[in-house]
Amino acid sequence: MSQYYLLQDTKKCIRCRACEIQCKTSKNLPPGPRPCQVIEVGPKFVGGVPRASYIFMPCYHCENPWCVPACPTGAMQRRPEDGIVFVDQSLCVGCKSCIAACPWGAPQWNPETGKVVKCDYCKDRLDQGLQPACVTVCATHCLQFGEANEITPVRRERYARQVASLEHSGF
Repeated sequence: MSQYYLLQDTKKCIRCRACEIQCKTSKNLPPGPRPCQVIEVGPKFVGGVPRASYIFMPCYHCENPWCVPACPTGAMQRRPEDGIVFVDQSLCVGCKSCIAACPWGAPQWNPETGKVVKCDYCKDRLDQGLQPACVTVCATHCLQFGEANEITPVRRERYARQVASLEHSGF
């Protein structure tokens, strides 16, 4: 697993797609590839009212990523120091093996370059001590990024507050 984690509070996301646009802009991508995507789930009826959820889908930077061994040139790599999975553009030949191997659809085809792109947590920004581009523009602050050991307590606290509010509401 990557030492980093990107956490989304789905209750805050309004699907403005500022994260997607900033990602594409910062990576100078054409229409088509979307290294991070906001997927709509629903609508479904909750209390008689239709509701939809929006799920942020970046690369998960798997501990044993399927895309890395699928790449015949070694372009798809995993940084040993932090677990970030990225594409070395100078080695990518555009065979799309990594696209076929990834069950999450993280590697995306860039028709302008004939190569693959994917979320790399903006590793160039991280190396400078900055946050990923998507996190910096989130209008509702539903995206949080940090080291996995820092984000886990945030998730626990959020869940505890949710359970406590349900107990006080009589459920």
